[in-house]
Amino acid sequence: MALKEENEVLNEIKKEDQYTNHHDFKTEEQSFSCSQTETTSIQERAQKSENISYFNCQDCGKSFTHKGSINRHMKIHTGEKPYSCPQCGKDFQQHGGLKVHMSIHTGERPFTCQQCGKRFKRIVNLDYHMRVHAGKSPFTCHQCGKNFCRKGTLDYHMRVHTERPYTCPHCTKSFSQKGKFEYHIRNHTREKPYICPQCGNGFIQKGHVIDHIRIHTGEKPYSCQQCGKCFIKKGSLKDHMRTHTGEKPYTCPQCGVSFSLKGILERHFRIHTGEKPYTCPQCGKSFIRKGSLKGHMRIHTGEQPYTCPQCGKSFTHRQARNAHIKIHIGEKPYICDECGKSFYQPGDLKFHMRIHSGESLFTCQQCGKSFTRKATLEVHMRIHTGENCITTNSEPCALFLGDV
Repeated sequence: MALKEENEVLNEIKKEDQYTNHHDFKTEEQSFSCSQTETTSIQERAQKSENISYFNCQDCGKSFTHKGSINRHMKIHTGEKPYSCPQCGKDFQQHGGLKVHMSIHTGERPFTCQQCGKRFKRIVNLDYHMRVHAGKSPFTCHQCGKNFCRKGTLDYHMRVHTERPYTCPHCTKSFSQKGKFEYHIRNHTREKPYICPQCGNGFIQKGHVIDHIRIHTGEKPYSCQQCGKCFIKKGSLKDHMRTHTGEKPYTCPQCGVSFSLKGILERHFRIHTGEKPYTCPQCGKSFIRKGSLKGHMRIHTGEQPYTCPQCGKSFTHRQARNAHIKIHIGEKPYICDECGKSFYQPGDLKFHMRIHSGESLFTCQQCGKSFTRKATLEVHMRIHTGENCITTNSEPCALFLGDV
C-alpha cells in the first residue's frame, strides 16, 4: 500500500508538470518542424542520460534519478511515517498522502469534471473519470466483455472468473478482493477502525464514515434530476428514483409481492418465517421491526413524546396523536361504503364493517355469544365472573350498550 501511495503521488506531480509545461516552440526568426524538434529532443535526452547520476536503493536495488525520490522510497523499508493527520492521528510516509487524506475531514474536492460537474479529490481520479465521457475503456475482460478504465480494476474483476483467494476463518466464505474480505471480517470481530472526528462514532467501512461526516457538514452531493431532492448517499438517491419510476425489483419468493427497497422485503419476509429478532428486555415480547420494539418500550418507560398542539394531550405513538388531532378538526376520512358512516381511524371503520358482514371474531367460551370487538367481549365476561361494572353518572355500563 505504501508503494502504491508513493506512485500515486508521483503520478500527480508528473501530470501537473505536463499541464504547466506544455508549450509551442516558435520564434520570428526560425520555426522548427515536428520531426526536427523530436530529433533534437531525443539527442538531448540521450546526451543527458549519459551524465545522469543514479541513486540506488541498498535494500532492493531499485534506481532513482533524484535524491528526493530515493529518500521517499527508503521510507517504505524503514517504515517511517513522519506526516501525521491533526484530526485523527493517522500517519503517512508522504506529505502528498497526508494532503489527500485531509480531504476526508474537510470534504474538499478541488478537481471538477467540466462535462458533468462531478468533483474529485485527486487529479488522477479526474483523468480516469474523463475516460467515461470520452468512451475510452482500454482494458477489456475477455471472459464477459466488460470494459474498465484502469488495469488494476480489470485485475480485481478477473478474480470473479478465476479465483477467490481470501477465505474467512470464521464462516469459510471466500472473496476475490482483499478489501471486501477485510470488511467481511469486521462483521465477526465488530472492529470499527474508521472514526468520525466530530462525534467519535466508529464505522466498519471507510465509505460509511465519509457518508456520516456529511451529516455534520450538511453536504448532500447526490441530486434527483426529476424533483431536485438531494441526498447524502448515492444509494439513497438510487432508492428514491424508484418513487418516480415505480420500479419494485425485490420480490417475495413466498407470495410474489414486490417492494422498492431490499430492507422492506426483508421485514416482510419475516411474516412468512415468523422471525421476530427484536425482543423487549423488560417483558420478553418480540417484534418483527426495530421501530415496533422502540414504540413498545415506551409502555415500560412511560414516555409519551407526541403531544397534541390543540389540547396538550400526549401519546406514545405518532399515529395515535395524528388520529387524535382529527377529533379537533372534525376530519373523518374513513367512510363506510355500505351506509356512509365516517370514522377518524381506519381501525374503527374495519370494526364497523363487521356489522355489515356479520363477522364476529371474539366468542365467549361460557355461553357462545360472539362480538366484533375484544373489549366488548371482556366487558361481557364480567357477567359470568360476577365482577362489578364500574360506571359513572354520565356513562352507562358497556354491558347495556350492546355490540354496535
